[in-house]
Amino acid sequence: MSLGARALPLRAALPPFATLLILAGGLALRAGPDVVWGERVLFWGLVLAGAPVVLRTLAGLLRGRFAADLVASLAIVAAIALRQPVAGLVVVLMQTGGEALEHYAAGRASRAVEQLEAAAPRRANRLAGSRVEEVAADQVAVGDRLLVRPGEMVPCDSEVVEGRSHVDESRLTGEPLPVTAQPGSRLLSGSLNLDGPLTVRALAPARESQYARIVELVRQAQASKSPLQRMADRAAVYFTPLTLAVCLLAYLASGEPIRVLAVLVVATPCPLILAAPVAFVGGINHAALHGLIVRHGEAMERLAQVTAVALDKTGTLTVGRPEVAAVLALSPFPEDEVLRLAAAVEEGSGHLLARSVIRAAAHRGLAWSGASEVREAPGQGVCGRVEGREVAVGSRAYITARYPAAAARFSALPHDGELRAWVAIDGQAAGTITFADQLRPETATLLQRLKALGLERVVLLTGDDEVTAHAVARQAGIQDVLASLLPADKVAAVEALERSGERVLMVGDGTNDAPALSRATVGVALVAHGGGVTAEAADVVVLADDPVQVAEAVVIGRRTRRIAWQSIGVGLGLSGAAMVVAALGHIPPTVGAVLQEAIDVAVIVNALRASAD
Repeated sequence: MSLGARALPLRAALPPFATLLILAGGLALRAGPDVVWGERVLFWGLVLAGAPVVLRTLAGLLRGRFAADLVASLAIVAAIALRQPVAGLVVVLMQTGGEALEHYAAGRASRAVEQLEAAAPRRANRLAGSRVEEVAADQVAVGDRLLVRPGEMVPCDSEVVEGRSHVDESRLTGEPLPVTAQPGSRLLSGSLNLDGPLTVRALAPARESQYARIVELVRQAQASKSPLQRMADRAAVYFTPLTLAVCLLAYLASGEPIRVLAVLVVATPCPLILAAPVAFVGGINHAALHGLIVRHGEAMERLAQVTAVALDKTGTLTVGRPEVAAVLALSPFPEDEVLRLAAAVEEGSGHLLARSVIRAAAHRGLAWSGASEVREAPGQGVCGRVEGREVAVGSRAYITARYPAAAARFSALPHDGELRAWVAIDGQAAGTITFADQLRPETATLLQRLKALGLERVVLLTGDDEVTAHAVARQAGIQDVLASLLPADKVAAVEALERSGERVLMVGDGTNDAPALSRATVGVALVAHGGGVTAEAADVVVLADDPVQVAEAVVIGRRTRRIAWQSIGVGLGLSGAAMVVAALGHIPPTVGAVLQEAIDVAVIVNALRASAD
């Protein structure tokens, strides 16, 4: 699935192509022996090609939309009335060509809702007495008992009745550390069971569970983001009345309708129509060279206007996976020995934290022998023999139940809510291994770049608890923190920022961020380790595993918008000068059309600077 701008659709490419064929064919016939047929082809070609442009403009006016297309439509109507088809066809060609460029810059529409719905839990294992029957998730009723095997998603919001395991809720809360599931624990739909089988009781039907709420939030967020008015339409508010005034003066001074057409042709806002799409296409291509996929020109312009940044924590400011943060050894065991022997038995475990222990031991350059007689209690711990010693790693309850002699020493250690693995060697309490999600090394650079761009209001939005969130914020130097947020809470936080007058750049990398990414002024997804729904919900996708590229996206957006407005200014200035000359009768309509083409070339050349470094 490509994340870039789509190829130009046929329905957008066909009008300018057809107009070009009509113009070329009519001119060829007129230059040959059949002048009459050439004129007919040009005239009726103008009627057929120009009618859709005029009708769209009229429909827009009836809806109260004052657009740059008005002058072009007046020029087409005047060219038909005065039988000046060449000038009219050139106007149609530029008008439809600009629209085609806008379609190209728009890229592919986001499929975030479809992606979310496709990834939703589809099946459930319902317990009927001693039997297990597989049913559709939407057939589960409140109170049903369900079996959730390791590797399966929880089909609906549930409460654990039997079993112990660890559950990955990162898609929903953003928290990378697995949570313990035991009798009485509440589980969210869409979370993933990691270790042992669980028997759960359904608390809500699938359509009313947390995952379904995320889908609905994304749908509502996308519908609520109002589209930007085209840059051409904003400039036309001033340029179109000026053009009509010059036309009126030219007619009153000369009484010649042909001068009115000449003014309309040279004033046709092709620079308005072409400048922004060409600049934005160039900016999109420039961003792609930097590993940034900007979905459409509107997103590029919004990037240039953001005033505040909302950052997810997990995977954005932090690494996004639990790593060993500290090893506490109890005498007589050395710290490296505790970690080395723990890594040896963890090699036989499939648990997420086991990988972290092994990485930490390897990072320290420790070597170990393979463990034998490895036995794992899913969701609790693992034990085995290493170099003739019995080693066990797991929860405090698992270790103390297996080795009561270790309970006294472990009870003296702090119980502060940190995620820890407890280690026993030969039945003795040997130490603990503490896990945490580490701050990315690029975080400080990202925040410095954002501040240098004038984006000083930075808010941390996270599903983590208050203690963890504030600890990470202090490390990163962020003052504004909102913690323990569900996806709906993140959307509410973004909306609150926008109500206060901010234009919000939201950065995230998880499914739980998708609604807020869709709702923000600009949503930026980091997808180096995945993507999927998050990428589809965002306006901008960062392919590299480097959050500093978020600041680069803002720089590119500002530069692209500046070049677009420069191009519009240059084009309108040249068109304004040509209007005066045409009003004085020195430029006939056909020559004016050619002159307008020269102005368009100048505008395009300037706008193409957006694609260069």
